[in-house]
Amino acid sequence: MDRIENSIADFSDASVEPGVWRYARARRVRVVIDGADYFDLIQQAMLKARQRILLIGWDFDTRIHLKRGRRWWQRGWNRSYPSRLGSFILWLNRRRPGLEIRILKWSYGFVKFFGRGSMMLDLLRWWPHRGIDFKFDTAHPVGCSHHQKLVVIDDDFAVCGGIDLTTGRWDTREHLEKQPARKSPRGEPLIPWHDVTMMMEGEVAAELELLGRTRWLRAGGKALSQPEHDPGSAWPDGLAPHFEDVEVGIARTRAAYDEDPKVDEVEHLFLQQIAGARRFVYIENQYFTSRTICEAIARRIAEPDPPEFVIVMPRTADGWAEAQVMDPARAELVEALEALDRNDSFHIYVPVSGKTPIYVHAKLMIVDDRVLRIGSANMNNRSMGLDSECDVFIDCDRPGNAHAEGTIRKLRESLLAEHLGIAEDDVPQLVAENGGMAGMIAAVGDANRRDLRPFHPGEHDEWATDLALRQTLDPEEPEELFEIKPARRGLFRPGSLLAKARSKLTRKHDKTNE
Repeated sequence: MDRIENSIADFSDASVEPGVWRYARARRVRVVIDGADYFDLIQQAMLKARQRILLIGWDFDTRIHLKRGRRWWQRGWNRSYPSRLGSFILWLNRRRPGLEIRILKWSYGFVKFFGRGSMMLDLLRWWPHRGIDFKFDTAHPVGCSHHQKLVVIDDDFAVCGGIDLTTGRWDTREHLEKQPARKSPRGEPLIPWHDVTMMMEGEVAAELELLGRTRWLRAGGKALSQPEHDPGSAWPDGLAPHFEDVEVGIARTRAAYDEDPKVDEVEHLFLQQIAGARRFVYIENQYFTSRTICEAIARRIAEPDPPEFVIVMPRTADGWAEAQVMDPARAELVEALEALDRNDSFHIYVPVSGKTPIYVHAKLMIVDDRVLRIGSANMNNRSMGLDSECDVFIDCDRPGNAHAEGTIRKLRESLLAEHLGIAEDDVPQLVAENGGMAGMIAAVGDANRRDLRPFHPGEHDEWATDLALRQTLDPEEPEELFEIKPARRGLFRPGSLLAKARSKLTRKHDKTNE
C-alpha cells in the first residue's frame, strides 16, 4: 500500500513550462501510420506484458479483430491465441498469471453498448476475472468527454496518439477505395480511414503510466501500484525505431472539475509552435474550428513573408451531428483565412482515394521538420479547454534532439507520398521543383488515384451557421456549452484579423446581392 500512496503523492499536476507538463527521455520511438500496422504492433506488445496493460481511450470495442491469431471458427485453445480483441484479453488473463488489464473509456460509450450485443457478453465473461477491470470515465463536467488515447504496458512502453482500439480505425496505408478487409463487426463496408500514433519506450512511458494511473484513480478506479522495474521490454520484436535516445514532451488538456484545476497546455503549445514556424507548418487533423488556433494562423499569414501552411482534413465531419457543429464553423474560418492570404501561403486539402474521400482522424503537426507533434487533440475548441487530451512531441531545439530533424523530414515526406500515391523518394525533388508542398500537390495530382484536393467551403443552413458563429456546441469553456451567447463573443472576436476579414467578406457579399 505504501508504494501506491507514494506513487500517487509524487504526481505533480503542475506544468514544467507553459504548454508542457513533462519532458522525459525515450530510448526508442516509432511513429505508426494507419490502423493496420497499429493493430498488429499493439497486439505484439500486449503479448509481452508482464505486470499491467493500461488501456485508456475515447472508445473501445471488443468485437474488432487484431491481425494475428485464430478466428472464431478455428476451435481449440492450443491453436494459438484468438484474434478477436475481447477473447484475446481473456486469453491473456488466463495465460499470464498476475497480469493486470485495466481499461478506461469515456462514459458516453455506455449508450453504444446497447448496439454491441457481443461486447456485453465479453464484459460478462470478464466479470469473474479479478485481473480484468473495465470502467467508464465520468470524471469531467457535463458535456465534456474523456478523449485521451493511451496504452501503457508495465512502466516502460507507451502509446499516445489518435487511434482507439475500436471499429472503423483499421486501414492500410494504401487506403484502397474498395477494401474487403475494411469492414464493421457486422460485415458492412467501411470508408477509408487515416490515423497516426506514437510508440515510445523508456522514461517517457513511465511518465505516461503515472498520468494514466492517476486518471484511473480520478475516474473511480482503485489505486494501482507502480509497476516494478523489469529488464524486459514490450517493444515488438524486429520493429525498427524512427528515433533513439530522444527527449519527448507531454502536453495535456483538462477542464476544471471537482478539485482539479483547468489544464490548457495543448492550446498554449499549439500557439507557441505556430508562432515559432519559419518555413512551413504541415498539419493533419480531424477538425479546424479552434478560434485561438485560427487567429494564430491569421497573424502568421498576414506577415510579409509568412510560412507555408498545408492542412490535410476530412471533407466533412464523421456523423450528422458532428457535421452540423463543425462543418459550418470550419467554412467560416477558412473563408476568412483565405481572404487574409495575399501570399498564397494557406492551403487546406481533402485526401481522396479515386472518388472516395479518406477520413482523416490523425492529430499531427510538423513545424519546419524541427517539431513533430502527435496526440489526441483536435483543432477545435473542445480540445483546447473541455475534453481531456494528451499530445506528445519531439522538438529538435531541445538538448540532445538535434539528430531527429532528418527523420522528421522523412516522416513528412512519407505522409505526403501516401496521400498523393507517389514514391516517397520523389517528394524532395518535387517540392524543390515546384516551390513548396502546395506547388508539388498541384503538379502531381491525379483524379484516378490517391490525391490531395483543395478544400472548398460549402454553403450551410443559416441556423447551423448561426450556431457556429456563437460556438454554441463547440465552446471554449464547459459553462458555455448550454449558454446562448451573442455572436460577438463567439467565433470572430471584435478587433481580430479574422473578424476584420469576415467583415470585408460580408460587405462584399451584401454589395453583390444589391
